[in-house]
Amino acid sequence: MKNLLRTVVKQRRQFLMDQLVQSGVYKKNNKHLYEWTLSDLEEEYKYIFNLESSKKEKYLHP
Repeated sequence: MKNLLRTVVKQRRQFLMDQLVQSGVYKKNNKHLYEWTLSDLEEEYKYIFNLESSKKEKYLHP
């Protein structure tokens, strides 16, 4: 069970880092993504993708 949880957390961190890198986020406050906690990555991911979706909405519904 420990290994399963560790694997899932590792996969989620990698997914979030990949998505953030594709969005142009590599580091923040002199801290690279691989140094961030899962919670930090989740928070930044939500912020970036909510920002992107609100920009798209603005163009679709002026």
